Amino acid sequence: MKLKEKLKNLGPGILVTAAFIGPGTITTCTLTGASFGYTLLWGLVFSVIATIVLQEMTARLGIIGQKGLGEALRQQFNHPFLKAMAIILVLSAILIGNAAYETGNILGASLGMIEISQFSSIHIGNFELQIWGPIIGLVAFALLIKGSYKNLERILIGLVLLMSIAFISTTIIIGPKLWPILKGMFVPSIPNGSIYMLIGLIGTTVVPYNLFLHASIVQEKWKSKSDLSTARTDLFFSIVLGGIISMAVIVTAAVAFYGKNTSIKGAADLATQLKPLLGNWAGIVMSIGLFAAGISSAITAPLAAAYATSGILGWKVDLKSKRFKVVWMVILLIGIIFSAIGFSPIKAIMFAQVANGILLPVIAIYLLIIMNSKKSLPGHTNNLMQNLIGSVVVLIMIGLGVKSILHVLGWL
Repeated sequence: MKLKEKLKNLGPGILVTAAFIGPGTITTCTLTGASFGYTLLWGLVFSVIATIVLQEMTARLGIIGQKGLGEALRQQFNHPFLKAMAIILVLSAILIGNAAYETGNILGASLGMIEISQFSSIHIGNFELQIWGPIIGLVAFALLIKGSYKNLERILIGLVLLMSIAFISTTIIIGPKLWPILKGMFVPSIPNGSIYMLIGLIGTTVVPYNLFLHASIVQEKWKSKSDLSTARTDLFFSIVLGGIISMAVIVTAAVAFYGKNTSIKGAADLATQLKPLLGNWAGIVMSIGLFAAGISSAITAPLAAAYATSGILGWKVDLKSKRFKVVWMVILLIGIIFSAIGFSPIKAIMFAQVANGILLPVIAIYLLIIMNSKKSLPGHTNNLMQNLIGSVVVLIMIGLGVKSILHVLGWL
């Protein structure tokens, strides 16, 4: 199949990119550029490579094995203790990570609505209720319960794409110096105080729940082994595009904020980096983009948690299944509650990305076990290079996670 024809078949990879280009990515990349300039761009390059490697494995699992990652894990271990440990660890990672991520998604979307409406809360006695988070959560609930989210998703992805074009265009207009950018991309360094930002940057790109989501989505689009090449083209194109968008956010933020001691608290602050291109329209474009990115991710995250939980517990994977619905409802409800009680949107979003980054090795280790199982993937298990790259990704993430824990304990 020619490249042009393969590009026409883009699908699951674009959804993965749309899922990680959410409020978390915009916020994390902005704070990264504002705080450390181009220094942590190498972390983004690493994240893109890691995402392509890990998501290719899930595409192979879905197409060749015709299994979701949760289902494959449940079937992999015969020993009751090992099976129970796999279930507990994966459910903990997915449910904790997705609950944190969902809170960030809803709060990110609410940042956009607060900027547009200039209204954020109502007072009930002595309690201040943040209004936009619950409203956005209820909209996501209505879309999920009706199953009409797919049509809306196309519109939301279009809006996010417009904002992405704005960032890339702004990067071109401001004309940053190329050498410092290249140095940041290919010369790794971890400045003082940057460890959480680095983990967050990785956590917002290599999203653990996307590994479960992707393995399930590819099964709906492709059924034959011959489709694997098309799926890889779809994935490579989509993830690299997402990486370029994220890099553009870091670069524009570095130019706008780095070294200026600017406090970033809301959409208006985030929009400053788009002013060279959009002028006074920057705030509106950023607000619409945050809302679109937030609500689309607010729909995707609960679904992914439901796919993962149903697969690993052996439940029927069906949007109409009661158990399936209960899982995504719980994740969505947690996001609604935390968004209503006044969490700082920027802090909540960053916490979600760091939580994802720390939990990622757990999921990646289990993925590597599955991808070396002849029972799950006869004739299509990982080769030496795939195992080597996958192991390096896991080791780097474990190292960063341990370093952050030691930093919290004051031992580093």
